[in-house]
Amino acid sequence: MTALTALTGLCPPPAAARPSPDWLRVESMLGKGLPQDYKELVTAYGPGQFSGFITLYQPHAPSEWTDLTGPMPARLRGQIEEVRRAAQRPWRLPHSPEDLLAMGVTDNGDHLFWVTRPAGTPDEWPVAVSEALGAPWFTYDGSLTEFLVSVLSGTTSVPMFPEDLLDHAPVFTPSALASGASAADALPPVSTRVIRDWANAHGYDLPDRGRVPIKIAEAWRRANSR
Repeated sequence: MTALTALTGLCPPPAAARPSPDWLRVESMLGKGLPQDYKELVTAYGPGQFSGFITLYQPHAPSEWTDLTGPMPARLRGQIEEVRRAAQRPWRLPHSPEDLLAMGVTDNGDHLFWVTRPAGTPDEWPVAVSEALGAPWFTYDGSLTEFLVSVLSGTTSVPMFPEDLLDHAPVFTPSALASGASAADALPPVSTRVIRDWANAHGYDLPDRGRVPIKIAEAWRRANSR
């Protein structure tokens, strides 16, 4: 059984057919090849969210925050060292920023990256997760599809993901059916701790763990975009 077969059995994709991107053009724009499993994922699922939490970047996405071929991957790579040095206690980065290619984001502001080593062998790239470019980091030694299967089946627990992520059966929600913009589309990279501290200071009842509700994330964005 392939990882994609396992994922579609666990979390069925939309029934409607989706055109496959021009992968040669996409890879030319990025200057590197992409993992075959990612191409199959995008073709099978299209844009949307896994379990209302994980959003994968798509080629030519309408929102720059989730556009694989847009400015975000390079922008995030450039900000990783800035975030580390700005911390009170700078931590050791587990991966060199130039080896990281952003390809996903969560509603809590966690970022998913490919670790693009070995160079030229994208099907061997592991997956790394960080909390808004800061510590902690988590690395999964497998493909993106295998990562999704492992996380959504409960086999792998990512420390920065909410404990209630699997309270309900895994589901994929196409972006066209999502009710309003998600926090992943609406927010620039920011630590969830920043949002939590702001929310608690402004009278919101928000626990230290779990998802940041979209309405609170959007309230933070409105308050800090003036």
